[in-house]
Amino acid sequence: MANKKILIVDDDQDICALLKRFLSRHDYEADTCQRGEDCLQKLTKEKFDLVLSDFRLPDIEGLELLKSIKAIDVSIPVIIITGYSDVKVAVTAIKLGAYDYVTKPIYPEEILNTIKSALAAKANPTAAPASPVKKSAIEAAKAGKSTYVIGDSPQARKVYQEIELIAPTNMSVIINGETGTGKEYVANEIHLKSKRSGAAFVAIDCGALPKDLASSELFGHEKGSFTGAVKDKEGSFEMANGGTLFLDEIGNLSYDIQVKLLRVLQEKKIRRVGGVKDIQADVRILAATNEDLKAAVKEGKFREDLYHRLNEFSIEVSPLRRRKDDIWSFAHHFLRLSNEELEKSVLSFNDEAREALLRYPWSGNLRELKNAVKRSVLLCQGEQIELAHMPPDVVHYDHNAADHHRDLGGDLKGAAIEAERDAILKALDECRGNKSKAAKLLNIDRKTLYNKLKSYSITA
Repeated sequence: MANKKILIVDDDQDICALLKRFLSRHDYEADTCQRGEDCLQKLTKEKFDLVLSDFRLPDIEGLELLKSIKAIDVSIPVIIITGYSDVKVAVTAIKLGAYDYVTKPIYPEEILNTIKSALAAKANPTAAPASPVKKSAIEAAKAGKSTYVIGDSPQARKVYQEIELIAPTNMSVIINGETGTGKEYVANEIHLKSKRSGAAFVAIDCGALPKDLASSELFGHEKGSFTGAVKDKEGSFEMANGGTLFLDEIGNLSYDIQVKLLRVLQEKKIRRVGGVKDIQADVRILAATNEDLKAAVKEGKFREDLYHRLNEFSIEVSPLRRRKDDIWSFAHHFLRLSNEELEKSVLSFNDEAREALLRYPWSGNLRELKNAVKRSVLLCQGEQIELAHMPPDVVHYDHNAADHHRDLGGDLKGAAIEAERDAILKALDECRGNKSKAAKLLNIDRKTLYNKLKSYSITA
């Protein structure tokens, strides 16, 4: 049976390329175009089984394109992609013959499931169709909760392209980024797209490993090897055998553990604490850090040979303040997840809430944004999140800054205060939010830095 042929219509060439590769891996034949007119020309010349089209195109509005597609072939299923959670548009599209709609950010697995349903409905038109329209945000969350959010910014697309490139290999990867930027999600996506996806993905927070138990946690131990070792224990390497081991904040590993880790990577063997025999360890290593490992190598805190062994490929995950285009995408993603967890059906944010989200610097990155959205969903009693539902730090961020600037009044003391505030923000940025390092860079102690952060209303 010939592969089903799908036409992807989107003016973003990167999105077209990503969707085409994704669908090709799932045995679909995909073609792309960037304009509505090109879509219509292709449909008059070639036979397609389904059209996947962005709602906003440079030449034709989405509903008009839908009408024209149906005029050419009324039986062809059309799935609309929209970056706007507009229920009225979605309902109108369904009435005009669209099979379904999906909202940005793009969740590949959700799109794949929708495509399968649309093609099945086309093949069996007499079957009672399931209602394609999303009934609530809870259903949407269930459809996409375990998928990777691509995001809309150039930085996010670059990361996803690098994931696609490196995932099929067995190369070790270092994922760099501030705390809360989603490094573990990147690692998990690499695993899911790798040939090891059927095996375990084991994540270890190296910063939380007690020094005296780190060897046992990573490599396991034999019964009686130390006080408290009442039975044999598998370590993380054995649990991840055949799969992927993610070592988060790897810069926190002690020097002796670094030596043992290097041996494992070189020889593909481990030895339990108190053990006398080697155990084969077929494990791919993905590491993450919010520190500058190159600097740690120069300072003698991290082994250079281990760094080069791990750094076969590196991925840089930018902080959220440097990719403002992604704030809205992730806010909607977290809205969906929060709706499911809290069993609510909040649809969106009002204009004031949206502006507050976009102007806030999100020093805690995705983790802070997720918590803020979850809190807002919890407090919201209607369909839209308002300012009253959001954390005060987010709502009043610009107001505090404006009040601060007004209080300065242009005098010398005010200028000095403003310069100090800017220096603290710059240090936090350079140290990727690491307050201990920022304090050292500023030549002050950590307690003084905390006091100044509070004084200047800086969330770090």
